[in-house]
Amino acid sequence: MLKSPQNRADNISQMPGILTSETVSVAVAVPIAGAYDYLQPTGTLQAAVAGQSAAGISRGTIVTVPFGGRLVTGIVMGAGAGGVAPEKLKAIHAVAPVPTLNEAFISFIDRVAAWTLAPIGAVAKMVLSQPQALQRPPQTTLFTPAKVMPDGIRITPARQQVLDVLGDAGAMTAAELARMANVGSGVISAMAKADMLTGMQVSADRPPPPPQTDRPSLTLTDEQKAAADIMVAACGTGFHSFLLDGVTGSGKTEVYFEAVKAALDAGQQVLILLPEIALSSGWRSRFERRFGVAPVEWHSDIGNSQKRKAWRYVLSGEAKLVVGARSALFLPFANLGLIIVDEEHEHAYKQEDQTIYQARDMAVVRAHIQKCPIILASATPSLESWVNAGKTGETPRYQHIGLPNRIKGAALPAMTAIDLRQTPPERGRWLAPPLVEAIAARLAAGEQSLLFLNRRGYAPLTLCGSCGHKLVCPNCDSWMVAHKLSGQLRCHHCGHRTRPSNHCSACGQDDTMQACGPGVERLAEEVLWRFPDARFAVLSSDTVGTPKAADAFIQSVIEGDVDIIIGTQMVAKGHHFPNLTLVGVVDADLGLAGGDLRAAERTFQMLSQVAGRAGRESRPGEAMLQTLDPENQVLTCLLEGQRDAFLAMEAHARSLAGMPPFGQLAALILSSHDEKRLHATLRRLDQSRPHFTGVDIFGPAIAPIGFLKGRHRGRLLIRTDRSVDIQGILRDWLANFKPDTGVKLQIDIDPYNFL
Repeated sequence: MLKSPQNRADNISQMPGILTSETVSVAVAVPIAGAYDYLQPTGTLQAAVAGQSAAGISRGTIVTVPFGGRLVTGIVMGAGAGGVAPEKLKAIHAVAPVPTLNEAFISFIDRVAAWTLAPIGAVAKMVLSQPQALQRPPQTTLFTPAKVMPDGIRITPARQQVLDVLGDAGAMTAAELARMANVGSGVISAMAKADMLTGMQVSADRPPPPPQTDRPSLTLTDEQKAAADIMVAACGTGFHSFLLDGVTGSGKTEVYFEAVKAALDAGQQVLILLPEIALSSGWRSRFERRFGVAPVEWHSDIGNSQKRKAWRYVLSGEAKLVVGARSALFLPFANLGLIIVDEEHEHAYKQEDQTIYQARDMAVVRAHIQKCPIILASATPSLESWVNAGKTGETPRYQHIGLPNRIKGAALPAMTAIDLRQTPPERGRWLAPPLVEAIAARLAAGEQSLLFLNRRGYAPLTLCGSCGHKLVCPNCDSWMVAHKLSGQLRCHHCGHRTRPSNHCSACGQDDTMQACGPGVERLAEEVLWRFPDARFAVLSSDTVGTPKAADAFIQSVIEGDVDIIIGTQMVAKGHHFPNLTLVGVVDADLGLAGGDLRAAERTFQMLSQVAGRAGRESRPGEAMLQTLDPENQVLTCLLEGQRDAFLAMEAHARSLAGMPPFGQLAALILSSHDEKRLHATLRRLDQSRPHFTGVDIFGPAIAPIGFLKGRHRGRLLIRTDRSVDIQGILRDWLANFKPDTGVKLQIDIDPYNFL
């Protein structure tokens, strides 16, 4: 095998169809750079696979190849690079019995690798994440009546019942047939043995039922219908990008469902990305009411068997609609006609490990390559999408579609600030008097309240009251978080857990360890103390960890079994609680701390979303924000309902600094178990840095979290003007740079995490 050159994509981009060269370039599903040359399989092997020609295999064929002493899967990316005698190359071992990946998808794989600077093998590994899907599926036997009944056979009433059922229903499995005919399994076995039934081997998997697009939809408002008509008209007419910008409760989902219907009616497939798929029971319910069936799901909470079937049916085109987390973007759709990114502002679309990518941005790339529409939906658009919609005077790349009003006559909640400097809580408590009074009023009125604190567990810090020693994770530079419900101290970075102790390991004193600050569990403790008769529940990833548990929690709130919800950011994910009229934000300043580029934007989005849970039906809603800095511009714009003013202010600040989306950023992150080797690599990398106009390189420096998951960490940050080819600069800079042994180098294009 021979590693193909870096410009492989340029060489093969015009090579669709059968490849007649003696060698082919294969991206193996291993996180390594470059594709590798292999000999074409023999004619016998090709002929055994449907869709392959004896003249050669196609670009996009999935194969098994020898690599490093083992067999691995890979994707044929085009003709081989050449330069090595064929007798020195290894041959393709096998061709997977699945359809070929289409040209648009292969181009997308190349684009993702080129943009993120990830190894092509790492991207191929994401695509080929379900190796079982590449094998022959489990088989079952379907029975049909014999065309000619054997002579002298006796037709008993039971046997006649079986034949009657088959005459009405067609081919069936033995279990289905026995159940439908109301006979024992022995009757079926005997009929098959007597040649009264003919069995045929077929796949045991059943394709998902297609969505029913002829079902009646909800009556749209004039505003909703006008928005839907624009997007429906774009379906089937090539690439179009829309920013569907609607306030919370404006019915964005029902609007984009109309575009979904149009794409499905045209025989195309649809991909809908959601940031928190495990908590989308409300979304699934709306989808089932609209289209009569459940969508095909793709996320970490479904099993491998379900994923295997979903992957195959996406490739065959039989899965018409998929809803999934960010990884669903790498499913091999046969005929993708529409992509929707719901809650497009969510930072959950940013993949932070392994292959680092922003799923929202890569979804736009895929839609462009696929020549299909994409809809980015949000009540609080990301600044990137806002700028791309031309709202700051830039040439619009997206068409902006606004939904400024809530449906059903509901009004947006009134928002007020509680100045904790003027009306603080009692010592050791966290709810200020005005918020306590508002909760009491809602309880008296039979309405629900939501308390929001984006901090899991009981307390974020445990320290010794005698010497001040803080409990820190042994694997990370981070505090251990107290979790009282589970009786544990946990690190939220690496997952390390231990039992709490009242003994200080630093000074040796007993009974001196103190929990500092509130988490949602501590807030629940205060709610119980203040409102002992109220029914409350905590919504966080610690208390609601599965889709089934999430569904049960949400249903209990809707049915009125909960008076006070206490939750983290999970409560802001599009839930519709009809009787919820009060939202109390316990610490509105929490997200504004630190030097994160997007701290202000993230805080504004989060608080807007959580406030939007209130007053979504006929009863008016109110949101109360506890803060020590009510004059902060972020909170001022939020309280005055000036979202556009906030975005304009944020855009101006970013533009002056040359920061995204008006400039480009990339991070180089180095880590090692050996601190000396890390520092040596950082020094060598610094010495080799390039010098270009319009390019700033900051660092190297030890990362803010300098020790994470047992590895020491350092960072460099590269900022460039938008006109600069930042990938080209990094590619040239790092082409001949090799980190010291044991040092890992990661590239993050457009970083969201600066820790």
